[in-house]
Amino acid sequence: MADTLDDAAVAGRLRDLPAWERDGDLIRRTVKAPAFLAGIDLVGDVARAAEDADHHPDIDIRWRTVTFALTTHSAGGLTGKDFDLAAAIDRIAARHGAE
Repeated sequence: MADTLDDAAVAGRLRDLPAWERDGDLIRRTVKAPAFLAGIDLVGDVARAAEDADHHPDIDIRWRTVTFALTTHSAGGLTGKDFDLAAAIDRIAARHGAE
């Protein structure tokens, strides 16, 4: 099981991920895709990255708006895995033209 990060470590990691915000024991980011199908393709690519990392976000899709939420349920809070996947989501979103 991964170790949870303390508040200072979470704040430090969030400085490198300015599009993400903390909400208790999770981090969240919302993006707007250029079109509905682009958002679906984005989610598909995130799902593949999540499967490769064995770490899965909660995903909410509403037309072109996609929200990702990350926490490490097995650790009971935020771990490095959440921030690593958040960085991957940022890269994937940029490739799909999502802002």
